[in-house]
Amino acid sequence: MLRLARVRRPATGAGAAVSSIRPTRPPPAPFTTTASTTDTSSSMAADPDGVAAEVATLLSRCTGDWKQVIAASDIPSRLSPAALSSLLRRCNSSPRLHPKLLLDFFYWSRTRLAPSAPAPDAFAHLAVSLCAAGLYPQANGLLDQMIRAYPTPPLVLSSVHRALSGSDQGRRPVVLDVLVDTYKKTGRVRDGAEVVLLMKDLGLAPSLRCCNGLLKDLLRADALDLLWKVRGFMEGAGISPDVYTYSTLIEAYCKVRDLESAKKVVEEMRETGCSLNVVTYNTLIGGLCRAGAIEEAFGYKKEMEDYGLVPDGFTYGAIINGLCKRGRPDQAKCLLDEMSCAGLMPNVVVYSTLIDGFMRQGNADEAFKIVKEMSAAGVQPNKITYDNLIRGLCKLGRMGRASRILKQMTKIGYMADTMTYNLVIEGHLRQHNKEEAFLLLNEMRKGGISPNVYTYSIIINGLCQIGESERASGLLEQMIADGLKPNAFVYAPLISGYCREGSFSLACETLKKMTRENLTPDLYCYNSLIIGLSNVGKMDEAIEYYDEMLEKGFQPNDFTYGGLIHGYSMAGNLEKAEQLLHQMLNSGLNPNDFIYAQILEGYFKSDNLEKVSSTLKSMLEKGLMPDNRLYGIVIHNLSSSGHMQAAVSVLSVIEKNGLVPDSLIYGSLISGFCKAADMEKAVGLLDEMAKKGIEPGISCYNALIDGFCKSDDISHARNIFNSIICKGLPPNCVTYTTLIDGYCKAGDIRDAIDLYNEMLTEGVAPDAFVYSVLAAGCSNSGDLQQALFITEEMIARGYAIISSFNTLVHGFCKRGKLQETVKFLHVMMDKDIVPSLLTVENIVIGLGEAGKLSEAHTIFVELQQKNASHRDTDHLSSLFTDMINQGLVPLDVIHNMIQSHCKQGYLDKALMLHDALVAKGSLVGCTSYLALLDGHCRKSKLIEALNFLKEMKEMDICPSEDQCMTLLNSLHSSGFIQEYNKVFDTMLSYQWLQKESKVCNSVCNSPESVNAE
Repeated sequence: MLRLARVRRPATGAGAAVSSIRPTRPPPAPFTTTASTTDTSSSMAADPDGVAAEVATLLSRCTGDWKQVIAASDIPSRLSPAALSSLLRRCNSSPRLHPKLLLDFFYWSRTRLAPSAPAPDAFAHLAVSLCAAGLYPQANGLLDQMIRAYPTPPLVLSSVHRALSGSDQGRRPVVLDVLVDTYKKTGRVRDGAEVVLLMKDLGLAPSLRCCNGLLKDLLRADALDLLWKVRGFMEGAGISPDVYTYSTLIEAYCKVRDLESAKKVVEEMRETGCSLNVVTYNTLIGGLCRAGAIEEAFGYKKEMEDYGLVPDGFTYGAIINGLCKRGRPDQAKCLLDEMSCAGLMPNVVVYSTLIDGFMRQGNADEAFKIVKEMSAAGVQPNKITYDNLIRGLCKLGRMGRASRILKQMTKIGYMADTMTYNLVIEGHLRQHNKEEAFLLLNEMRKGGISPNVYTYSIIINGLCQIGESERASGLLEQMIADGLKPNAFVYAPLISGYCREGSFSLACETLKKMTRENLTPDLYCYNSLIIGLSNVGKMDEAIEYYDEMLEKGFQPNDFTYGGLIHGYSMAGNLEKAEQLLHQMLNSGLNPNDFIYAQILEGYFKSDNLEKVSSTLKSMLEKGLMPDNRLYGIVIHNLSSSGHMQAAVSVLSVIEKNGLVPDSLIYGSLISGFCKAADMEKAVGLLDEMAKKGIEPGISCYNALIDGFCKSDDISHARNIFNSIICKGLPPNCVTYTTLIDGYCKAGDIRDAIDLYNEMLTEGVAPDAFVYSVLAAGCSNSGDLQQALFITEEMIARGYAIISSFNTLVHGFCKRGKLQETVKFLHVMMDKDIVPSLLTVENIVIGLGEAGKLSEAHTIFVELQQKNASHRDTDHLSSLFTDMINQGLVPLDVIHNMIQSHCKQGYLDKALMLHDALVAKGSLVGCTSYLALLDGHCRKSKLIEALNFLKEMKEMDICPSEDQCMTLLNSLHSSGFIQEYNKVFDTMLSYQWLQKESKVCNSVCNSPESVNAE
């Protein structure tokens, strides 16, 4: 028998205060499943079911405010979580209480029982009752409290299942939908899917609407694994899909790029009689466009029109976006016009997409036309539109206009953010304009726009690209000081930059710094270092970092293997390169053409044609078909090394494999036959190209011209040149140089000069080789006038190199043209072109070939007489001395030069030659000594003169009396009396003269000699 609650009479005044307060629903508070520790001793001893019965009776009989009645009783002191649970389970017991009333009591009691919560079954019973009464929002709120108190989905579902037992709500009660929706609304969509999957064993199932919503939310959460399981559950539970189900499945398949399955879903819809709507078609069309299947997207657009469905803005927008992403903005523009004709107003997203498409194509003019068109249509550009314009202009290098757009954007109210500034900074750095990049960085900071990691990364990368890695390192430190944490994307360009600059120690230190800062280097960081070290042959260090990379769990990619294989191939270690190639293949990676090219180039350098053949065969066995580039490398190397039969056989393989040889391949073959002087086959290949419709490149014609020139068939070479002009193919520098060389070697220097002038008229800039060819031609012909013309041209165009001048000097000397040689040397020196040792050598060799070696000294004397600067003549004398030391100049030439220098008063140059002979151990002739003696006496250098006499005595060089008297008489007649007497006495003492001799007496009796004594 129910015990009536003991009602406490409220104190006077207090009751009035209570009755005036309108009870309100307390705010949600989390429950816990632990028992309350705040209950009094009486409440702990109270019977929960008895308390629940009292509350139920009071609530059923109360016609007024039940909260006041209960508050005035002792029930609050005896209320417990167990009692509340018992009350909530009494939904269908007598007295029957309305679920809403129970819910109100639940919220009223929770503030008094918190943090303890009722039992899960209590929640479930009340939730089922609320749903049965159609109070779905209230059931949702209650289940939210239940989920918070009991987070485990199986526990919640089992409680609901028990609450449903015996109810008449069928196999798919609404409470299940509300439960799943509650999980979704609280952000626990995976738990919601788990609850649905658990329903299978309990014989329960939510409604189709609930399943569709769950599938959609799982798709948004990228929980595709659960999506497919829920779809399987639906099939097992007999829940037939509708158009919304199918649309979600199509979208899911498109998301994972499984377009075939997406199309099969469409076919299934047709087979089951489920009508496709615009959303279904749009979903499939959008997926096809994202995957690049634009033509199929057009097909489904036409199909939906055939079914009487009208494409909407999304349909057109998806296809326009797909076309623009695939570089087809012109076609997208036609679709935009079609859209307008259909009465659909393109929105700013569609216009911005089209603008971006034209910008990506490099068609800025058309992009700006779209801007005008959208403004005319009343659609105003937004920030994304402006960003697309700025991005495109920056990629095109039109930085001035990009800056103006940035200002225009700011002026109309769209504030540039970090991303916008990053676009412009990156554009300036592409043009290596670091100054503007740093100005924008400062502008950002002043405007309160914080640079992000990407901002710093693009500037660091830009600086490293222009060889300023040290400055980039400083910017990295500034970035860290600003509170930003650099990632591997920031460090990788710095490592690569240091490697390009040869600062490998700094590159390695940067990698170590990343580790010290607990930042794991990524594969790109390691690749940058490995490739950099490999490029300069530091293979031991490269392998160390390769091993470290493997230890850290990184798997090598194409770039890793490519760098190492390139390094070993360059170093000639083909065995190691081949090992890496096999290792790469075993790891499942397919080497690209660049890697095979490195291997093949290495084999060609070692002349290992057998390995070349086996490598190509291995590629074919693995199903890797070499392309024209790779075959071109093989044919080029075979042709260059004279293996023409093998090169032609490779050409046959190319054609057998269904490839069409390009002009570069034919050019290599033609060049090879020309080098082999087989001009008939070379011309035959040109005819073969014409038959196959392959337009020969200029390199093919250049090879033919070179071949005919080397075959001394200059007229045929000229015919080939004329045919190029007739075909409208402009000759390049190589074409002109080759034919000019042919003319020069044939002795037709006039024709060579005419062709050179024609080259200039056609605007083809000559290079250094042209001038070396013309110099050789002038040298062979000995044409001073043309040589001087070529010299002026070389100097004017900045190609004045000493080797070309040496060639001309040699040619003039070879023909014995001494005056021309002297004049030409003067021109050289006037232009500050300093002669080299080879210049002097060419003079000596050339005169030797002309049989006029003894006149070599004449050239130097002539230079001195023509007032050449002391610097130039000293330089020539020094070079000549070097040749003497090398034994390249005959002694008679040296003696003639010594005597000539002494006669002209250039004692320092004469002494230089004398010293060179002495140092070399060669004997200085008597005539040269007497010339030195005379020269020093005339310079009043008596001590040096007497030393030469002493040197002659020591060397047993004894002049004749006639030679002695000639010298003495010359000194005497010139007034050098003191010198005369000293030399005379010395000669007497050396017994080169005898006092008894007639010559001696005549000298002694002279008045000057007597006076001197």
